[in-house]
Amino acid sequence: MRRRVLTLVCGLAACSPGAEVGDTAGAVEPVDPGRSRNTSAPVSFYAVFEDTTAASGIAFVHTTGGFGEKRLPETMGGGATLFDYDGDARLDLFLVNFAPWPDAPDSAGASEAGSSVLYRGAGDGTFTDVSRATGADVRVHGMGAVAGDYDGDGDQDLFVTTLAADLLLDNDEGRFRDRAAQAGVSGAPDPGWSTAALWFDADADGDLDLFVGGYVEWSPETEIFTTIDGVNKVFTTPDHYPGRPSRLYTNDGSGQFERAPFEEGEPSLGKVLGAIDDDLDGDGLPEVVAANDTRPNFLFHNLGGGRFEETGLQAGLAYDENGRARAGMGIDVARLGGERTVVAIGNFSGEPLSLYERRASGRFAPVAAESGLRQPTFDPLAFGVRFADVDLDGWLDLLVVNGHIEPEIARFDPGASHAQSALVLRGTESGVFVDVSAAAGEALVQPRVARGVAHGDVDGDGDVDLIITQNGGPAVLLSNRLQERHPQHFLRVALRGQGHNPDALGAVVELRSEGRRQVRRVGTGGSYLSQGELVQTFGLGADEAVERLLVRWPGGATTEHEVPEIDRTIEVFESPR
Repeated sequence: MRRRVLTLVCGLAACSPGAEVGDTAGAVEPVDPGRSRNTSAPVSFYAVFEDTTAASGIAFVHTTGGFGEKRLPETMGGGATLFDYDGDARLDLFLVNFAPWPDAPDSAGASEAGSSVLYRGAGDGTFTDVSRATGADVRVHGMGAVAGDYDGDGDQDLFVTTLAADLLLDNDEGRFRDRAAQAGVSGAPDPGWSTAALWFDADADGDLDLFVGGYVEWSPETEIFTTIDGVNKVFTTPDHYPGRPSRLYTNDGSGQFERAPFEEGEPSLGKVLGAIDDDLDGDGLPEVVAANDTRPNFLFHNLGGGRFEETGLQAGLAYDENGRARAGMGIDVARLGGERTVVAIGNFSGEPLSLYERRASGRFAPVAAESGLRQPTFDPLAFGVRFADVDLDGWLDLLVVNGHIEPEIARFDPGASHAQSALVLRGTESGVFVDVSAAAGEALVQPRVARGVAHGDVDGDGDVDLIITQNGGPAVLLSNRLQERHPQHFLRVALRGQGHNPDALGAVVELRSEGRRQVRRVGTGGSYLSQGELVQTFGLGADEAVERLLVRWPGGATTEHEVPEIDRTIEVFESPR
């Protein structure tokens, strides 16, 4: 199936101010895990991933900058961002790299290694390197990147986090230039190690603000010698370094930012590696959930007017079920079955993936064990985490990519490995996840030193493909062959907002088919230092029609749209063109 685009606008739909998008509509009757919702027969898994990197034209290799010193940043890796930089409705790819250290040997420091790369997508799974032609070949000690149209000019811009001054790569009709200092988002006067970031409307004024997560206070001079055998240095862990505060920049509407007092009182010092925004309490204002590495996780509750209060402990998100802080990495939020709001956080080896479910009281409860996640995620060291319906059956699956931080870990722990397999945990109506990784193809379970994962339909066949980044290794494109093996119905929804939020960040889309309800939120954060596509993919399985499509726009208006045809991408506009 090739890409077909159908345009819907509010003027052709019924605008329904009273409709509630994303609210709980009742309990879902549980069924046995791994069985379909209409029959007791076991369900087969048909989403098989194939490594198509070589044929795609992607030839990116991440560099760590290392030359034997084993400095902490060298093990962190870089992120991947799937976005549309040139407005042709095809996914492009930005890959963040890490430049050599200034004190590296001359041969390493003078090389061209370490430049970030931008690939232009053709929409058929192939890419062309346009880094130099667009000015996106920045050479910094990069971590991650998020894309958003911060100035409302119709072009998606890139914010890149680094060890020092961050970059704001302003997109002017396909040419990028750094405007971080002029726009006020470089981190000055105290630039330092930043990691996860996200574009969102923090103060509900219609334009995009910016959250930047701080990691640790580190420099080559403060690198700590850590050893396991008493002789050889290993990569240290962040608990040896003080954390950094997160930052909030508010947009004045013209693309200029002011660093806001993010929290009431003293700022929380975290070690953020993953961040995502979501309107968790349904008041129309987004909260920010941040996964901290060896520190309690944060929930920044939105008080209105761009003011936040850190309430992770009160909300039940700070610690695990034993009252311990874990080494949080990647993060994602989902509405399982369209009803249950959950937060997933990847953790260190020996710490299973965290899954917190929001209760009616507003507090979160840990539910990883009863959701089937404890056993398959206990041993791996999880980085990228992402919910996506990879088999298009209407139930969200959970993708986790793994890799250790210490290359020689097997010397000290024979049961551990540096390169590790990814996981596909299949979602079911019961809410229990089933490990189907072995059925998802050899390319997916091939051990890698994985860090970021970004999802999107890069080849235009309607299913979700994956980009995986590796620390010190090549980026990998895993193409989903579901539609070739076992075609499923689907609907992909691209929202077109108005004003200074043309991508409708913060909007919620609800789809109903055959009595089933699915809910997605449009946002830029999540995973680990990475960003997936903003188009929302809804799996329909055998359902042949969409009964109802609702959109709650960032400003609060709700529109209802008829969907006359499926198995295509539709554009839904906030206002008539």
